[in-house]
Amino acid sequence: MKGGPTGRGLALVTGASGFVGGSLARALRAQGREVRALSRSPMPDLEAAGAETIRADVADAPAIERACQGVETVFHAAARVGIWGRAEEFERTNIEGTRNVIEACRRHGVHRLVFTSSPSVIFNDRSLAGVDETLPLGTNFPAHYPRTKAIAEEHALAANDPGRLAVTSLRPHLVWGVGDRNLLPRVVTRARAGRLRIVGDGHNRVDLTHIDNVVDAHILAEAALARDSSPAAGRAYFITNGDPVLLWEWINEVLSRLEVPPVTRRISLGAARRLGGACEGLWSVFRLKGEPPMTRFLAAELAKDHWFDIAAARRDLGYSPRVSMAAGVVAVIPWLRQTLRLEATARG
Repeated sequence: MKGGPTGRGLALVTGASGFVGGSLARALRAQGREVRALSRSPMPDLEAAGAETIRADVADAPAIERACQGVETVFHAAARVGIWGRAEEFERTNIEGTRNVIEACRRHGVHRLVFTSSPSVIFNDRSLAGVDETLPLGTNFPAHYPRTKAIAEEHALAANDPGRLAVTSLRPHLVWGVGDRNLLPRVVTRARAGRLRIVGDGHNRVDLTHIDNVVDAHILAEAALARDSSPAAGRAYFITNGDPVLLWEWINEVLSRLEVPPVTRRISLGAARRLGGACEGLWSVFRLKGEPPMTRFLAAELAKDHWFDIAAARRDLGYSPRVSMAAGVVAVIPWLRQTLRLEATARG
């Protein structure tokens, strides 16, 4: 980059109360980096770790302007996630928020922007087996999350400006590990309650990504963007463990280690789609709270192959998954037991 920043200056992490953003901010602090953490929620752990914290929404343009002052690298991990919700909520955070971050980066001379995207941006309602980044963005999304993330990624990569702002996009898939409050805890809770079904034939192969590997990828992406004529500038990269698993076999292995009965009941993809469509209709008409138990998008995600070629990330970023699927499971089981026990106690 022009001016030769070293990549050791002040880093802003948005979405820092979330799983990815918080883990990244803590890792940067552990490396001795100055970190400014931004989130709508309190961040006491990051304050204790010595990070500067800002309570703000990425859709608040003036707040983002102030947050980007003096920053060398922005890691934009804030996002509205989920399989259900109002379109304007996803658009406000994922699209408007990303635009605000881009504009603030430009105004304040930020050198690098690492955008946290999602493989769902290429959703095309087909099985994705070993696909790479040449596959185009989707055009017919059944949910607002992938649609708005695809638009946000387009904006981010279009903002890449050689010599001024270098931008790359990372697409980690199904992030899990110690500290995950979403993926595995929800799967286990639903399985315990008998509310989980194998969708489709149960032989779909899926990539997951351990949180430590996701953090590594973000830090490597920043370093790659600091190099002159970096091939990472203006590009998106799939980030996974590089070890796709049979999804339902892997879920049942985790359940077995937790002494939870395996998932054996099945529903066809067609039936799951119909159920998802019916649920979406009910939630829309009656404005029911929370997420439906099934949606058309979720049905497809649970039944089809979703694994990706990470050769480009290996080549351009120097990415190599450090924590294997097997090692990650061994580490996460004690934490899951404790987390689920505490949640059960809190419920009384």
